Amino acid sequence: MHPGYGFLAENAQFAEALADAGIAFIGPPPAAIRAMGLKDRAKDMMLRAGVPVVPGYHGPNQDAEFLREAARAIGFPVLIKAVAGGGGKGLRPAHDADGFLEALQSARREALSAFGDERVLIEKFVSAPRHIEFQIFADRSGNILHLNERDCSLQRRHQKVIEEAPACGMTPELRHVMGGAAVAAARAVGYEGAGTVEFIADGAGGLRPDGFWFMEMNTRLQVEHPVTEAVTGLDLVEWQFRVAFGATLALAQRDVTIDGHAIEARIYAEDPQRGFLPSAGTLLALEWSRGDGIRVDAGVEAGDAIVPHYDAMIAKLIAHAPTRAAALDRLAEALERSVVLGPRNNVAFLAALCRDGEVRGGKTDTGLIARRLDAFNARAGAPDLAAAAAGAARLLDGEGKPVAATAGAAVILRSPWDARDGFQLGGERSLALPIRVDGRPMIARVTFAATGPCVTVDGIAAGADVTCARTSQGMHVARHGRQTVVRLQTYAHADGDAGDSSGRVAAPMHGRVLAVLVEPGAEVKRGQRLALMEAMKMEHTLAAPYDGVIAEVMAKAGQQVAEGATILRVEPHAISARQ
Repeated sequence: MHPGYGFLAENAQFAEALADAGIAFIGPPPAAIRAMGLKDRAKDMMLRAGVPVVPGYHGPNQDAEFLREAARAIGFPVLIKAVAGGGGKGLRPAHDADGFLEALQSARREALSAFGDERVLIEKFVSAPRHIEFQIFADRSGNILHLNERDCSLQRRHQKVIEEAPACGMTPELRHVMGGAAVAAARAVGYEGAGTVEFIADGAGGLRPDGFWFMEMNTRLQVEHPVTEAVTGLDLVEWQFRVAFGATLALAQRDVTIDGHAIEARIYAEDPQRGFLPSAGTLLALEWSRGDGIRVDAGVEAGDAIVPHYDAMIAKLIAHAPTRAAALDRLAEALERSVVLGPRNNVAFLAALCRDGEVRGGKTDTGLIARRLDAFNARAGAPDLAAAAAGAARLLDGEGKPVAATAGAAVILRSPWDARDGFQLGGERSLALPIRVDGRPMIARVTFAATGPCVTVDGIAAGADVTCARTSQGMHVARHGRQTVVRLQTYAHADGDAGDSSGRVAAPMHGRVLAVLVEPGAEVKRGQRLALMEAMKMEHTLAAPYDGVIAEVMAKAGQQVAEGATILRVEPHAISARQ
């Protein structure tokens, strides 16, 4: 039984149940899973094995005030990390003592939801941190080797989005030291099979032998294993099966080589322009760019639904080339030529990362994305006018009659007096078509000629290199890796968002309400936390759009809600005063 690389891969009880049923588990022994599954226990073992560990508190005392004092002793800023955590879940920074307790509560809630264990540990926050991990392999005869490193420093919300091998700035000498520490970690727990030893490195002064520390060990195959396969030429899944059947490793450490450079991009159903909130919905179109040096790993296809109950990953694109620059170019081009329509996604964001000067210069650390969101299509910016024009053009039928949205369903305007085909007795036949482009009002200019209508938005004509799909939300347009939603402007109701002028505080995504923190009549301040939601195992906060009074509460803890559902309503003080 191969458990994949989800939670079952690190579930010791599952591995034991398989053994009891006479089924071979393709993974490490249950004892090794347990040893590395809890971060506090793992760090204690690493200290005894001589592996460098980040300073922090890894003990059993979980009293909130005790942990805050431990954080003071370590020195702020610190990281609060779920003991049973991984993948950035249950991880919160605390920059001072005043904000520590709120960060602790948030980390505990997310850890309990994701792992069923709310215990945490406290670690010193490393400045300019780089995330360097080593792929290790061990057989039942005690042979252990590493397959070199991966750099996973490009992260958002403490989760990886770009991984590459080898790491920029890695020297053969440092690789020997860090790889040796990874092998020592595996040997300390009697490891078998594939695993990853993860280190945090201080990147402020460049990688150095005295500037890295053990972070955790993942006792499974990693999502990013394809980059290691690309540069080593090894099939890690095949190796897993061989080791599980008792074979010894066919290579010695000196035989492991590095061929070129490989980079992986994780494609997620999330919205970079709204804080990387998860997005759900049906995949209307899915087309991957495949070519020389490009590998695609995907578990979904067009027509499948992305639901809020699981991780938001759609697929992985991996590029391999002789140099890092060439691999970045290949990956960016493949992303821009791919089509993902339906849920909001990070394809354009990933392409922007690949083309960024700092990224290409190897000046990466885990905080780079958060510092430079504007550079990566991660802020609401100018709309794609060519895509907007293409979407408006698709909203016109073959006779030039637009399709209007009525009560969520698309209907053709039937009355000849309603037809907006630009008919007039003389002069240019044209009309101004009010549309909304990703929620913002715009005007599409439609000019009619013998060959058919020509559509422009702000003078930009419809792009030819687009893929479109229609839903009740409008026309979804994919162009250069970016998704744009275009619909006709309707005036039946005001357009709102998760904090509009009506005072609605709406669910920004499909998910579950964890808590409502206010009651009707409560006075609130702009930015105050009003409710907590969970989607795809991550916690999100809903805040007050302005100073006011809670007028209504429409949801309760534990309730599943759809994206856009009203959670509560805030009346601004000016309205309250008039009443």
